[in-house]
Amino acid sequence: MISVRICSLLPSSTEILFALGLGDRVVAVTHECDFPPQAAVKPQVTRSEINPLLASAEIDFRVRQQLENVGSLYQLDAQLLEELKPDIIFTQQLCTVCAVSYDNVYRIANSLPSKPRVVNLEPKSLEGIFENILEVGSLANVADRAAKRVNELRQRVEKVRHLTLNTDRRKLLFLEWLEPPFCAGHWVPELIDFAGGFDPFGKRHQPSSQLAWEQILSYNPDVIVVSCCGFSVERALKEIHVLANNEFQHLTAAREASFFVVDGSSYFSRPGPRIVDSLEILAAILHPELFPIDYPQSVVRRVNILATEYS
Repeated sequence: MISVRICSLLPSSTEILFALGLGDRVVAVTHECDFPPQAAVKPQVTRSEINPLLASAEIDFRVRQQLENVGSLYQLDAQLLEELKPDIIFTQQLCTVCAVSYDNVYRIANSLPSKPRVVNLEPKSLEGIFENILEVGSLANVADRAAKRVNELRQRVEKVRHLTLNTDRRKLLFLEWLEPPFCAGHWVPELIDFAGGFDPFGKRHQPSSQLAWEQILSYNPDVIVVSCCGFSVERALKEIHVLANNEFQHLTAAREASFFVVDGSSYFSRPGPRIVDSLEILAAILHPELFPIDYPQSVVRRVNILATEYS
């Protein structure tokens, strides 16, 4: 079997590679590749130009400004990349907010004497994520292993779909960002549908888009799920606390404590193997009678948004 040296510029492709038993072939990752824990000790060839500790509104402003002025939010260490000499670089064109600009990666790769192959992983759907896993497996010469893993993931998806097929569609609002609010995009509307929910704002197989608070108040959902892109549960809670006594207090979901915060960074925003975990988490939120799973608070937390204090 031919062994290839791999640079992963996506947390999702890093997870895929380790899930397929290819961790020993990974020679470089990004500063955001945090799962599995073994990935965090790999050489990191990127850095961010945006401080992740800023408030979400400030991050949104800085992101728009940086993309307009520079075109990318991340820097790629070309010198280290050449020293590591990967054969393949996995990256994406889907979202300039989520990873190093594809154009920058392609330009730098072409300037290196080793001329690594640049592979674009750009899923827009659940099926697209599965196809990416198969593609990574094929390029790394473990196609059978990838096919087995995808088959297991498909079976888990079908189990959830079957159990929710005849359930009432719960009236859901899924937010991928808070200030300003952004709806669900790409594969997330599929997850909502399969999990037994209904969200009229979701952009199926399309990028997430900004919502007006007037739209949200008019819709008045029964359930709210906040899954901030790149945020853990704890990080998202800091943003929610600011809005709790303003926009959210008027919503039925807030008054009835049907308000959930999930780890968007590890699950919903990351198109890797744990996307099926995301589906199961959402199903447990929407239909706990069918999915009585007690997830840790680091994964999903039910919040009394109108309480003076919450943790």
